[in-house]
Amino acid sequence: MAPRDQNGGAADPEADIEAPLISSGSSFFFQDTALEDGEEEQQRRARWRFLSSFGRLRSNVTSQVALVGTDVCPIESLDYELIENDVFKQDWRMQGRNHILRYFALKWALCFLVGALTAVAAFLANLGVENVAGVKFVITSTLMFERRFESAFIVFLVSNFLLTMFATALTVYVAPAAAGSGIPEVKAYLNGVDAPNIFCLKTLLVKVVGCIAAVSASLHVGKAGPLVHTGACIASILGQGGSRKYRMTSKWLRYFKNDRDRRDLVTCGAGAGIAGAFRAPVAGVLFALETVSSRWRSALLWRAFFTTAIVAVVLRVLIDVCKSGRCGLFGKGGLIMFDVTSGYINYHVVDLPPVITLAVLGGVLGSLYNLFLDKVLRLYNVINQRGQTYKLLLAATVTICTSCCLFGLPWLAACKPCPVDSEEACPSIGRSGNFKKFQCQMGNYNDLASLLFNTNDDTIRNLYSSGTDHEFHLSSILLFFLASYFLGIFSYGLALPSGLFVPLILTGAAYGRLVGMLIGSRSTLDHGLFAVLGSAALLGGSMRMTVSVCVVMLELTNNLLMLPLVMLVLIISKTVADAFNANVYDLLVKLKGFPFLEGHAEPYMRQLSVSDVVTGPLQTFSGIEKVGRVVHVLKTTGHNGFPVVDEPPFSDTPELYGLVLRAHLLVLLTKKDFVSSCTASASDASKHFSPDDFAKRGSGKHDRIEDIELTADEMEMFLDLHPFTNTSPYTVVETMSLAKALILFREVGLRHLLVLPKSSKRSPVVGILTRHDFMPEHVLGIHPYLFKSRWKKVRFGKSAFTNFFCH
Repeated sequence: MAPRDQNGGAADPEADIEAPLISSGSSFFFQDTALEDGEEEQQRRARWRFLSSFGRLRSNVTSQVALVGTDVCPIESLDYELIENDVFKQDWRMQGRNHILRYFALKWALCFLVGALTAVAAFLANLGVENVAGVKFVITSTLMFERRFESAFIVFLVSNFLLTMFATALTVYVAPAAAGSGIPEVKAYLNGVDAPNIFCLKTLLVKVVGCIAAVSASLHVGKAGPLVHTGACIASILGQGGSRKYRMTSKWLRYFKNDRDRRDLVTCGAGAGIAGAFRAPVAGVLFALETVSSRWRSALLWRAFFTTAIVAVVLRVLIDVCKSGRCGLFGKGGLIMFDVTSGYINYHVVDLPPVITLAVLGGVLGSLYNLFLDKVLRLYNVINQRGQTYKLLLAATVTICTSCCLFGLPWLAACKPCPVDSEEACPSIGRSGNFKKFQCQMGNYNDLASLLFNTNDDTIRNLYSSGTDHEFHLSSILLFFLASYFLGIFSYGLALPSGLFVPLILTGAAYGRLVGMLIGSRSTLDHGLFAVLGSAALLGGSMRMTVSVCVVMLELTNNLLMLPLVMLVLIISKTVADAFNANVYDLLVKLKGFPFLEGHAEPYMRQLSVSDVVTGPLQTFSGIEKVGRVVHVLKTTGHNGFPVVDEPPFSDTPELYGLVLRAHLLVLLTKKDFVSSCTASASDASKHFSPDDFAKRGSGKHDRIEDIELTADEMEMFLDLHPFTNTSPYTVVETMSLAKALILFREVGLRHLLVLPKSSKRSPVVGILTRHDFMPEHVLGIHPYLFKSRWKKVRFGKSAFTNFFCH
């Protein structure tokens, strides 16, 4: 179903922290365009102007556009329903045992390729960061050792500036969809929302290269989110079944050109991304299950586990290759595996109060993180809509401020004498180490520089290290925590690939150390263990993931004995944070305007029936339809599904025959398989068409009715739609509750749900439900009285927490 004009009121975004960043009210955005670069840029600016004309960040009332990366793009729903028409049925009858075996073998082969290629991408990302950032820190540390402080600062600032500008320019001008972590886009896709270029080849390349540059520029961003998007891109590209354009396809690959198989493969790719980022295969599977996937089953669990296992094996092989010294500065600091507490961990009841306190405060800090991130992203959105130049200026401002902060703050810390019993060289000269010399004399080190003047991975390793209770001063940890907390918030919304996972781990580690220093005297736990628990607390408070984060922390630290404490911290921090706002990924999905279907129905939906949200007019076709009318309807509407109704003389009374898709109509018009009179076609459709003709194209790629040229005589001919109509679409009666229809719509993965009348005396179909019809903005716009109902306030009312920090 396509965009429809709604006159109802929209929810005030000030009344809900999760109000979308963008708004729309017209089918203007839903046009599938194939424009030149200049025209495309003009249309982007026109979209921003159109959105701005609605005022300050109003609600998305049509669900047809979303903020993908840093650009506003048209979006549409995916369709996981099996199409049962004559052409596909005939093809299924001809399939034999060999086809089935080939189909399942190819599924596993694609999972293997997704795992292997994602592992290579993760290895290259870490290899690039370690070498690029390593060279930068080696040069600056050498200049600092020679006490050429001004030169060191200039090198540090200029290198960070150039790397940031390179990543931003690459993203803005080549692949805007590569901006951010990509997890909201992956999460929306697996929920059934498609957008242009989110999984294309140029997005994949920009994601990897831009991530290397952004992380190497000492911005407070991580690699985990971009690697999730990278794995999903690899899976989607492989799942497209090759390319007709470059003649890289074959007949049997067409069986994967559908949304169902691509969805499963993208789910495996997302899990592979986490597995590659942290060398945590089990955590990758659990992340895909808990965070990004909207539909899960046991067969998918097995394939996802196989995919992440391949990631772990390939990474192990590549790391062994690097042990011979062939990978430059890439060494043990490359892929994070911290091994922080190899000794036996012994904790008692006396340790629980400090741990519980850490978890509660971590939940508050995590929810505050989400609140501040929401405000900053709204501000960045206002800046970004002014054009590409402003995106570059914003990135330049943030990287300059970040570089000044990272280089300037260590001067506030006092030098400390090197510990006598240290196994590591002190002071450490170069790119890593617990004891950065910075401006200190020989035999001394700067503890704050050891945290700020380092890569994120090495800083986490320093904070997680056991037996280092006296290596960091309280004031240094406090300064680092504040800097890390706010730099992570201000760095995320830039127009470059960036993740939240590693910054939250890093900030949480500093928070845990701080708590350990303040109240750790009442506990027997090591400060390094407090740092691990602090990371878990902040991740639980911001991302609200429990099982996957728990396994990530265990696989990162390689210590199963911490399991009870980590579980306790995650449960408490998530419970506390849930009282204030949504998790960060749900927040980002709503901020971007994706029409995401939750796994539960809003309480007020039980007060409505499906007939209360269906709006017209409904466009239908006859079983034998005139070509001119089909063309007219396709040109004047953006609908993607049309009920086919047979009328006399083809049936005794008007009756619903099925549903025909826009994409299939475009194929019929392109092939020009017309009949001269209003009679059923005598030819067998399966001899003129094959399922490959109707196979789903790549993500975001669509045919256009404007590209089809027809003569005046052809416009007067007819199309027999019967062989191409899905004769068993999902239907509901108009009296069904909206809540019940939502559960059916989401669980089956539908794009269209036909609404039938209660009485047989009326038209055989009274409407179509699409994803848009279940959106709260749409429902509450039609029925504004629900704003004041008791049910609505349960979900949309402001919490006291939000009121306190917003007024």
